[in-house]
Amino acid sequence: MRGLFWRRLRRHRLAAASLWVVIGVSLACLAAPLLAPFEFDAIDLGSIRQPPSPGHWLGTDDLGRDLLTRILYGGRVSILIGLVAALVGTGFGTLVGATAGYYGGRIDGALMRFTDVVYSIPTLPLLIVLASYTRADASSMALTIGVLSWMATARVVRGEVLKIRTMEFVEAARSLGASNARIIGRHVLPNSVGPIVVGATLAVGNAIILESSLSFLGLGVQPPTPTWGNMLMDAQATMATQPWLSVFPGLAILLVVLAVNFLGDGLQDALDPRADTG
Repeated sequence: MRGLFWRRLRRHRLAAASLWVVIGVSLACLAAPLLAPFEFDAIDLGSIRQPPSPGHWLGTDDLGRDLLTRILYGGRVSILIGLVAALVGTGFGTLVGATAGYYGGRIDGALMRFTDVVYSIPTLPLLIVLASYTRADASSMALTIGVLSWMATARVVRGEVLKIRTMEFVEAARSLGASNARIIGRHVLPNSVGPIVVGATLAVGNAIILESSLSFLGLGVQPPTPTWGNMLMDAQATMATQPWLSVFPGLAILLVVLAVNFLGDGLQDALDPRADTG
């Protein structure tokens, strides 16, 4: 089964390349203390806003801090927020969707109406309101984004569970006296893993964009801790005169989010049981 999965993923060339991009960028950011040529908060007033050069490959910012260093360290925060937010949102959405789909009836109706209500609330404006009342650190940002990003997963998982709960192996487990919790945990959710994994992958990119948007508005993780979003916020006044200050953090966001989305597309094909098995 694993061999079939990897063969399908390799056939999706963009997804396969994106997987290596995500792994490479994540490892580079994780190894920032080893790879970065400077400390992320090292100020050099003699090197303010220098363009890319052999001494500073991506240039320096308005305090003379090395931009490559800050992008690597900023990636650690931005990617971590994306991963944790996706984990929280996918976990809660899976719980809601599996419960609604398996039990049906009034429970399904109540949970889905609640999901619809939350879905109708614009996410970014609500995040802006919540961020203004919470501590702007990585953990609170990840939790807040995750709590507001579960609805799509809940709908997808509910649809899968509605199909799976009527299948013969589920009926067999029920007839043998298995509890509902055991049936959901051992039979229903493992057979819904494809949509869950794809949803979690796409949620990472969405969370990175939301974090960057909040940081750009000054409501995210605050300097001197770098994130790709607050680096763009710092550069907004000099986008025309010192474009490297905004171009390189923006390219980092674009590269990772595109790679994650392409990877999600590839995973959807690779995990689809109806796909060609040749």
